[in-house]
Amino acid sequence: MAVGNRLEWKALDSPDERRSFPKGRMDIVTLGGMTIGRATFEPGWRWSESVKPIAATDSCQAGHLGYMLAGRMKIVMDDGTETECGAGSAVVIPPGHDAWVVGNEPCVFLDFMGAEHYAKS
Repeated sequence: MAVGNRLEWKALDSPDERRSFPKGRMDIVTLGGMTIGRATFEPGWRWSESVKPIAATDSCQAGHLGYMLAGRMKIVMDDGTETECGAGSAVVIPPGHDAWVVGNEPCVFLDFMGAEHYAKS
């Protein structure tokens, strides 16, 4: 994987783009030709309710490589495989899944692979 040829930095608090959806948002920056997203999912967020209408697919078809900064999330793959991860977890989530926030704390997820097209209308 090649990265850009110059030093760059951007603040996710001032993203290049913000995509909002029910009970959440994705803040996006592009650096060195790569897209990084910080997703914030509020309690009660569920992909199949909040993002499915935007994606127009039966399950999330974006693959994700990321790091959970806060909160907990349950992930269920189309084949029935499931896991729950929380703050401090690095995770690979292949395409074909649903996910939802577990508990009463917002879930904050840094996405290094799937943010480019996530929740994009």
